[in-house]
Amino acid sequence: MEDLIELNVVGVSRSQIQQGAYALILEEVGGKRRIPIVVGMSEAQSIAVRLQSIIPPRPLTHDLMTSAFHAFGIELSRVVITTFEDGVFSSELHLKGSQVETVLDSRTSDAIGLALRTNARIFTTPDIIARTSFTPDDNEIVGDDDDMILENMPIDRLQARMQHHIDCEEYEEAGRIKKIIESRTGAK
Repeated sequence: MEDLIELNVVGVSRSQIQQGAYALILEEVGGKRRIPIVVGMSEAQSIAVRLQSIIPPRPLTHDLMTSAFHAFGIELSRVVITTFEDGVFSSELHLKGSQVETVLDSRTSDAIGLALRTNARIFTTPDIIARTSFTPDDNEIVGDDDDMILENMPIDRLQARMQHHIDCEEYEEAGRIKKIIESRTGAK
């Protein structure tokens, strides 16, 4: 397989393309190109729960699979987003056990959900990056107009973004972020 490009999960936002869906945003490591992947509401919630380090009272599907991996001595060594056809991404789970290594076909949203829980690295091909990525404007903070991304951010990053908007005299946006911080911390 050709050289792969490593990706990090940036966040989850409401999809502007498909009503009732969400966009999972991945960014190349050491670069600025981003890939939006449309995912369903339950997958978006599962990913957001992990990004926020929330522990649900009962395990979600990705948590259950992670527990099964651990119970049977299986390691998710990496996730590779392999294809993009007809608007759909496909991925592979690269699994290692004590006596076997295998690759399983997976929905990309499930692969990312599992990767986040197992700290597995996420990769894609240069072709997929070339065909599906965008580069945000350097002066734009991508996702600030989208509450879902902001709601998934750690408080310290929200505070830094709020300060950025204050410094730029963008008080309306700073106030919106302040309300999100207050709703999460209970502070006023």
